[in-house]
Amino acid sequence: MGADDGRRVTITAIAREAGVSVPTVSRVLNGRSDVAPDTRERVEELLRHHGYRRRASRSVRRAGLVDLVFNDLDSPWAVEIIRGVEDVGHGAGVGTVVSAIHRQPTAARQWLQNLRTRATDGVIFVTSHLSPPLHAQLRRLNVPVVVVDPAGVPAMDVPTIGATNWAGGLAATEHLLAIGHRRIGFVAGPTHLLCSRARLDGYRAGLEAAGVPVDDALIYPGDFYHASGFSGGTALLDLADPPTGIFAASDQMAFGVYEAIRRRGLRVPDDVSVVGFDDLPEARWASPPLTTVRQPLVEMGRLAARTVLRLAQGEGIDSPRVELATELVVRDSTATPLTGSPASA
Repeated sequence: MGADDGRRVTITAIAREAGVSVPTVSRVLNGRSDVAPDTRERVEELLRHHGYRRRASRSVRRAGLVDLVFNDLDSPWAVEIIRGVEDVGHGAGVGTVVSAIHRQPTAARQWLQNLRTRATDGVIFVTSHLSPPLHAQLRRLNVPVVVVDPAGVPAMDVPTIGATNWAGGLAATEHLLAIGHRRIGFVAGPTHLLCSRARLDGYRAGLEAAGVPVDDALIYPGDFYHASGFSGGTALLDLADPPTGIFAASDQMAFGVYEAIRRRGLRVPDDVSVVGFDDLPEARWASPPLTTVRQPLVEMGRLAARTVLRLAQGEGIDSPRVELATELVVRDSTATPLTGSPASA
């Protein structure tokens, strides 16, 4: 019996090959804790080898809950993801359990311990690193996992949902170049996130394609939050030859750049143009309305929820790696640079 027999293999056959009872295999499939670790590992290995997928049926009891796990919840970006997950959850009659683990190993362990005491249909991690040990423990619990905007590269069997961050970074930079900017500052996101690195790479690619040298002095490290945007904007404007345009890798940082420009007595976009990334609801109500790269945050949440629920039903997915398209939204925060701009005075 080989891996290509996965569609025909039965629990009885798995039990016979593992040398255990059928109820033991059933307990492994249902994530029960009353199975010896070596027995669980042997059964799980056979299930993977034969490509066994549990069929959804009325006899399979679902938890009616999906876990949505963030590092932090103090961002309107997180609210948009939650909206998307809950949209799908409400339609499917599934509730959403939202948690924040604050990048702390103890909090992650506590969350996992809590998960062992109750049922879940699946887990969606957001901007998180799914470590091999944590992934292995969730597999033992038979809990499917999806990661939105992963930190690092997850295992190939972990589906990921993201946006075309490189293309978005390129589009933002090309827009500023097209309206005449050549000194373009960049306030970057956290370097451990793939999405941040992709936006920086898009910025670099845009400059290089236009024959504009990349000046590392114009790149400021940020963390996606308002304060780092303010610090980055201040530092860039303090340069002897400051930029006439600034691309911030998140809308929140762009709002911080706005404040740095205002405190300098300058104006957006008359003196300094600003581009963000996200297109949060606040972007259109900023003063002036923010030119930004829209990433479909709500749809990313919806797709993550649909994917994890399909996995919970034992169904296949179309692709383990999905990137939804970004789009440049031009508003009033960008304009052709003025000759002798006060930013460079």
